[in-house]
Amino acid sequence: MLNYNFAASPLEQFEIVTIIPISIAGVNLSITNSSIFVFFTFAIAVFWLSLSFYKGSLIPTNWQLLKEMFYEITSSMIRENLGSKGEFYFPFIFSLHLFLLFCNLIGMVPYSFTVTSHIIFTFALALSVFIGVNIIGLQTHGIKFFSLFLPRGVPLVIVPLIITIELLSYIVKVFTLSIRLFANMTSGHTLLKIIAGFAWTMLSAGGLLAIFHVIPLGLLVALTGLELAIAALQAYVFTLLTCIYLNDVLDLH
Repeated sequence: MLNYNFAASPLEQFEIVTIIPISIAGVNLSITNSSIFVFFTFAIAVFWLSLSFYKGSLIPTNWQLLKEMFYEITSSMIRENLGSKGEFYFPFIFSLHLFLLFCNLIGMVPYSFTVTSHIIFTFALALSVFIGVNIIGLQTHGIKFFSLFLPRGVPLVIVPLIITIELLSYIVKVFTLSIRLFANMTSGHTLLKIIAGFAWTMLSAGGLLAIFHVIPLGLLVALTGLELAIAALQAYVFTLLTCIYLNDVLDLH
């Protein structure tokens, strides 16, 4: 979230605020700014897709062209990493890519909230993907799925060590997938807030400093453009890694 209250802490923008407190049987089910923006992101994504539908005209609108470009990017990602077998998983991968993209982009709007800047959200998403991928692997290969942790031709004496290493490297995928997205979004938004506060401080000081506030202001504009690119890139990377992990369990080596 980009909050232009320059006197506030750069980390204040990540604070989760309870909007409607709800507790059922001791379980906290309160509606927070984070949960509101998750549903808001979903609604915006659906609305954007509705704008891209053909409506009585064979000439595509700009919305339709934009959606088709996004569709082709996701489709190419699936073809390159999953091949023809990836067609079955296209709806899920497309939805995941679109949802993450809008989560990141909406977080760039001033006074909004970036849900992907919280490790609990990115970890829950990565864990859900990880569990789903493993279920697909077990359904596809059965007990042979566990051969993923034991490469062929390994000497018997080091089998326990290899299995341990492979298992740990496999589990750590959940953490790398979630931390990468969380860290990039958090660090980028924090940096923007710090530079914005610095520019405001120089402007408020008056005199010669007020004249030179255009330097951090120009840097802020450049970094905002960079952060928009990173927002799109991180959504792409998360989705790409999901495709790669899915391919690993579908094609055991």
